[in-house]
Amino acid sequence: MSTTGLGALLTGVGAPNDPVVHVGVDTSVTRSELEAAADALAADLGRAGVLPGQAVAVSLPNGSDAIAALFGVWRAGAVHVPLNPRLTPGEQQHVLDAVRPAAIVTDGMRVQTRAGAATYAEDVALISMTSGTTGRPKPVLLRHDGVTDLLDGVIGTLRSGRANEPARKPMPNLVPVSLSLWAGIYQVLFAFRVGAPVVIMPAFDTREFARIVAAFGIRSSVLPPAAMVMLCDDESITDLAPLRYVRSISSPLSPLQARRFRDRFGIAVLNGWGQTEIGGEIVGWSAADSSAFGDAKLGSVGRPHRGVVVRAVDADGNDVPLDGSGELWVTTPALSAGYADGADLSDRLSPDGWFRTGDVGRVDADGFVWVEGRVSDMINRGGLKVFPAEVVEVLLLSPAIADAHVVGVPDVRLGEVPWAFVVASPGTPVPEPAVLEQLCREHLAPYKVPVGFVTVEALPRNEIGKVLGNQLVAMAPVEAPTDP
Repeated sequence: MSTTGLGALLTGVGAPNDPVVHVGVDTSVTRSELEAAADALAADLGRAGVLPGQAVAVSLPNGSDAIAALFGVWRAGAVHVPLNPRLTPGEQQHVLDAVRPAAIVTDGMRVQTRAGAATYAEDVALISMTSGTTGRPKPVLLRHDGVTDLLDGVIGTLRSGRANEPARKPMPNLVPVSLSLWAGIYQVLFAFRVGAPVVIMPAFDTREFARIVAAFGIRSSVLPPAAMVMLCDDESITDLAPLRYVRSISSPLSPLQARRFRDRFGIAVLNGWGQTEIGGEIVGWSAADSSAFGDAKLGSVGRPHRGVVVRAVDADGNDVPLDGSGELWVTTPALSAGYADGADLSDRLSPDGWFRTGDVGRVDADGFVWVEGRVSDMINRGGLKVFPAEVVEVLLLSPAIADAHVVGVPDVRLGEVPWAFVVASPGTPVPEPAVLEQLCREHLAPYKVPVGFVTVEALPRNEIGKVLGNQLVAMAPVEAPTDP
């Protein structure tokens, strides 16, 4: 059985009898128990005829089995494919058709074989689906070495400025997201890379999160923006001690929500930025940067991690001046090997090897990166550019608005126009469109003001909280007014 690549991380965390996985506060699994479960699955996969380089889809709820399966697949020399058990049958079939696994692992670590399996290069560790916020999710190939290099770059950033601090036992890494997502798997690998155990939440719950933080003495953690909003909205959560830092993951965090969380709990919020095709987070904040820059850079996603270079370029591929906006291009050690369906990244690479992220942003004189939106999200209103995030920030100034999103809706005369979808705050009347329009006109140029406002009970989101904009576009009225 193979214990090379990312699979070797399991042998480097704790002693054999040390707990390395905690499920909530009450259940723990030792390293030897986790290794035994991983080895048993690897043996089962071998007996089922799974060959090295073939994919194995894993459809398990959050728990120690999901982590054992991750390492069991690698010990069999196979490629791990997280398959979210909460997906509809049609969504699961899309993943299976794209990656063509040799087997599926389900509850009880049962192995179900499949015909027509694909074989991937020996250095491919896993296949992660993109978020699918603007189209069908795409299967991204991630390499063992690339992910390891990415982890080391992030760890180097987080440890910067701590060279003179005494070494201390690694704190458990709290994983508050699904292990069927790359964000969850990444957090497990990050913990094991630094020799720390992990704490898994079967599902995110505000009170359980606070309980775990207190029980394990968690000083820093990761949270998706949606979870931060939930914690702020839960009046029963009055304290998250000893938590000092929260790193935002999985989707953009607005400065407004960052300030709200910080002011409510007195916890520093460290933003971050990355994409599945480049392995995950490549830009982020360190505690040292947080202390040195504080509110001066609030809203930035941080500075590039070790080995990463970020630049903003214009439509011709030329660098824009400092603080000028353009598409963000990067070089990173963790660039994907392409897509499992055979597509490669050539259309997203410049002739000299820079990866076009599709995000619009800027880099300031101190090296901090500011992300303003997606090229694909940008609304071209008759030649005038509207970035939805800017409009959302204004809408959230209203105490009557709990959540909001803006999308471009096709328009015969202008090409597309912005429409706003809003969620009313609990216990408040449904916001009047005229009032929201006036609020926008006070803070935005006329062409940025949405042509319509639709109140919905909740915004459609995927598992990690990203808004599914394509669903909102389908909800917009067919005929829309177009006068700015």
